[in-house]
Amino acid sequence: MTAVLRPPAEQTHAKELAALKAADGGPKPANWQLSPRAVVTYLMGGKTAKGVPISAKYVGNRRLVETAVATLATDRALLLLGVPGTAKSWVSEHLAAAVSGDSTLVVQCTAGTDENQIRYGWNYAQLLAHGPSRKALVATPLYRAMDAGKLCRLEELTRMGSDVQDTLITVLSEKMMPIPELNESLYAVRGFNVIATANSRDKGVNELSAALKRRFNVVVLPLPDDMDEEIAIVVKRVGEMAEALDLPAPKNVAAEVARVVAIFRELRGGETLDGKVSLKTPSGSLSTAEAIAVMVGGLSEAAYFADGALSAEGVAPAMLGAIVKDPVQDKAVLAEYLETVLKKRADYAAYYHALAELV
Repeated sequence: MTAVLRPPAEQTHAKELAALKAADGGPKPANWQLSPRAVVTYLMGGKTAKGVPISAKYVGNRRLVETAVATLATDRALLLLGVPGTAKSWVSEHLAAAVSGDSTLVVQCTAGTDENQIRYGWNYAQLLAHGPSRKALVATPLYRAMDAGKLCRLEELTRMGSDVQDTLITVLSEKMMPIPELNESLYAVRGFNVIATANSRDKGVNELSAALKRRFNVVVLPLPDDMDEEIAIVVKRVGEMAEALDLPAPKNVAAEVARVVAIFRELRGGETLDGKVSLKTPSGSLSTAEAIAVMVGGLSEAAYFADGALSAEGVAPAMLGAIVKDPVQDKAVLAEYLETVLKKRADYAAYYHALAELV
């Protein structure tokens, strides 16, 4: 059997979901696989009523997750908002896996997304041969979610054009989708809802209309406030990704993660961790997700080109790519940071020299 690079969450964590379901005695909304309390346990980690350990999928404020789950149990859609790299898509996927047992009903919104990709399309061979019919209709993920009473995920909602966004208004308010070609409508089965993600930091963002905003309950996912918490998140996710990619994890992973996270936090915060030196900030977000990507790149470099030794020299190229998005402005910001801050820290000497060579 061919190995899948990244299985959906409901397959990766099938044992945990089964254990939670077996021990779940709480009330469940219609067509939910787990009770809201069990869904929160699945995301935040803990134990089932029978003592089976459940790993944490999201490290952050429990109240935010409870609010998100409670929203999905109502007729109001959920919008996860935050800067890039705050685990919006990650939380969205795991919510869908826990609630519906299916996280694959997803629409990746882009500037090129049109109404046919949101509502439904047509098999033109069938359409020409037999005219409009259910057989000729091509169901989108949103259509299938309404028909089955499941959650549909809309990733990066604000990247989609405003006129296409507004096709969701009828679906979210009336819980039905008109199909004028067939002179009928699709009515959502109980359990249907929408989880959308959006951020306002990227270019090409289309603001949601006031009418559409009213159909969503907004939950803002912040970047980790605590440095130790962010380090723990990065170490955990890097370990999981290294295992999935068959990359060995050297003993110094946690130490290197701490250095990378410290550098990223200082650059995105505009000051050193002790607050004594003000810094210019680069154009990139330097989020937790960026730190994870940098470390996984470093592990790959170590495994294939450095005999398994994880070092600043191997991590620095990936760091440069994360920091320098604007080749002029960001390079100047990084060069100034290296000379005014990193050069004076003995325990960061390897990173200073490695990055200085690249800049």
